[in-house]
Amino acid sequence: MRSAIYLGKEQVEVRDVPTPSCGKNDILVKNLYSSICGTDVAVYAHGPGTGHRITVGSEFGHETVSQVVEIGENVTDIKVGDIIYPYPLYAKNDTSRAGTLGGFSEYMLLPEATLNHSYYLVDPAIRDRTACLIEPFTVGGRAAKQAHPEAKDKAVVFGCGTIGIAAAIMLKYLGLAQVMVCDHSDFRLSIAKELGFEVCNTGEVDFTAKALQYFGTAYSIHGETADIDIWIDAVGADFILDSFMKTGKIDARFVMVAVNNGERKLNLLSLTYSSQSIIGSGGYRPEDVGDVMAIMRSGRWDIEKIITDEYNISDIDLALRRAGDAANAFNVIVRFD
Repeated sequence: MRSAIYLGKEQVEVRDVPTPSCGKNDILVKNLYSSICGTDVAVYAHGPGTGHRITVGSEFGHETVSQVVEIGENVTDIKVGDIIYPYPLYAKNDTSRAGTLGGFSEYMLLPEATLNHSYYLVDPAIRDRTACLIEPFTVGGRAAKQAHPEAKDKAVVFGCGTIGIAAAIMLKYLGLAQVMVCDHSDFRLSIAKELGFEVCNTGEVDFTAKALQYFGTAYSIHGETADIDIWIDAVGADFILDSFMKTGKIDARFVMVAVNNGERKLNLLSLTYSSQSIIGSGGYRPEDVGDVMAIMRSGRWDIEKIITDEYNISDIDLALRRAGDAANAFNVIVRFD
């Protein structure tokens, strides 16, 4: 089979490697489409240690939709031909492999495969190209739910990547009427607008003025401010948390889903008097898979709009470079012919 092997900074090679053998408790799947994650781009652009635990000489990729091609003799809850979503945390029966399933390989072995644990059946109503976005949508969807949203709430999402747009869609799905997406890429924001979101290019427009105009006014301990209940950071830029601390309304919630290992000082007294919350959101839970599939099945959003580029696995180098071009690309996927 063909497999993309990571060789270090800006080095990936598609090699012919042995197809895994299927044991009696395993399933063998053929990958149909795999989406490129921001962590894949980071480790490609900057070298080992900047994304998931992707090591030199290993296969990688984890946002994928696959078709079952072989089942072990003890596996009874799946059949050849079924379309599945391999759940990265458990698909390899090794949680350290969550980011290195082999989504950029033609075939993957799922050892000790267990339905609704290491893999999930994909509803036939969901197109394969859409289904390869289940994994990043679970991450963004979980971030939205971490804010404990109510239909009356208003929200802003910073970061118009796949995680950010997934969080915004989840908020709308849970009943919020007003959700604004912020970014510096007019290209990506134009797609968010087509999907029904208010948008703000924070590199060109004053965010505070735009927020006051769109959300209306409320009160913070510092005075009048924009009426935003939920702030979701899918970027990790320092100014976002700073803005929340300075202008967040009373009872506002801030959710951090971006990868940011910086240390920050917080005014705890201000948080206390404001009754505000700062919440981390890492990864996802099994129940998030069902919620994401329900969104995809609903047809309320043309989710494939965010897929702007599609490459054959032979061109994985080009695909990874394109995925890092936020000004001209949104979500980039790899197909297996």
